[in-house]
Amino acid sequence: MKTATTTQKKISVVPPKGFYDWDPTEFQIRSAIFDKWRKVCTSYGYQEYMTPTLEYADLYKAKSGEDLGGKELMILTDRAGRELALRPEMTPSVTRLVAKIGSSMPKPIRLFSIANFFRNEKPQKGRNREFWQLNIDIFGSEALEADMEILQIALDIMLSYNAPAGAFTLYMNDRRILNEILSALGKFDDGQRSQIMKAMDKAPKMGEDVVKDWLREIGLDQSQIDKLMDILSMEDGDIADILPEMRDSAALAELTKIRETLATLGYGDYVQFKPSIVRGIDYYDGLVFEVFDNKPDFNRALFGGGRYNGLASIFGAQSIPAVGVAPGDEPARIFLENWGLVDTILEGKIREKYMLLNLGGVAEADRLRLATSLRKSGKIVLLDPNKRKVSKAFAYAENQGCRYAVIYGEREQNEGKYKVKDLTTGDELVYEVKE
Repeated sequence: MKTATTTQKKISVVPPKGFYDWDPTEFQIRSAIFDKWRKVCTSYGYQEYMTPTLEYADLYKAKSGEDLGGKELMILTDRAGRELALRPEMTPSVTRLVAKIGSSMPKPIRLFSIANFFRNEKPQKGRNREFWQLNIDIFGSEALEADMEILQIALDIMLSYNAPAGAFTLYMNDRRILNEILSALGKFDDGQRSQIMKAMDKAPKMGEDVVKDWLREIGLDQSQIDKLMDILSMEDGDIADILPEMRDSAALAELTKIRETLATLGYGDYVQFKPSIVRGIDYYDGLVFEVFDNKPDFNRALFGGGRYNGLASIFGAQSIPAVGVAPGDEPARIFLENWGLVDTILEGKIREKYMLLNLGGVAEADRLRLATSLRKSGKIVLLDPNKRKVSKAFAYAENQGCRYAVIYGEREQNEGKYKVKDLTTGDELVYEVKE
């Protein structure tokens, strides 16, 4: 008689593509990044919040743009047939929250969150399918000071990493300036404007020839293309030299004022105007900016933000002025690696650990009592569960990442004392056991 056999398929220990485990060492680095973020935000008086991981898919389809609100969404369907999406960003969610509760809160409303997000895109360096992001937003103010505050927070986050001079640059622009440029170039309908903006946004990655061909397909003539390409290649130049109509631009004057103010605050070396900064998300309608890593052979955007006064309208609410920024964990991690700053941000984060050895002759309750007393004094204390000889106990303590070994055997207990040995230097100190 034959017996049926079944073979169980082995499940991989590797997470899905674009998702990653954080072992304790990696988690410590990410936690240090989050601590920097939280410290900067709270120093400006921002309050922490959280929204659901799942939202209605329409929330993102309405205003997040063709990519983010379309092919990159991770969509689920609930039992009632409703389309839900794993949040790909926080801005629509926090705007929904403010549309719901904002009328009862004094303005401006300063909020921040540190949460994970999901995008169904091709994983690449600095872009995972699951990622963590800090979102900082100020609602209820159209004042230029609100824009400057968000820019200052973005700069302070970068400076909190102790980055060397010249390691990063914040490039800024304004969607109103971009619209004025298009108006000065010629008459374009809404569809053309949207396509031109998209071409401008992708220009740094696509190359000049590809962008020129794209602009021809949209309907621009050679003169318009040449002027637009000249503007896109500018860094800190005067657009009015190319388009005299821009000389009286109020938005350009505001951007100049912001730069001058930031310079007086000591940020002048980190900020530049750059007409090619567009931000490829549909809800931006004012200030836009991106922070770039200046590391040679890596020079790329780390994060960005801007003003989005009209987003609340999708909830049937009145317009709520808003401006925000959203640094991500993976670009921050790469920036720290690029500039050799990982150990720097861990300074003060790693607390030294103690191992209470198990040398025998002491009741378990007495060992636990001593460990509890040491923890109450602020120390991190691990208990060795196994009885070992002293040399092997020291080796075990070092293997567990402990700098100090606590020696508490029968003799020490009889004397009412315990010893602490520094496993790095070999120094040994004696302390009295506190009752």
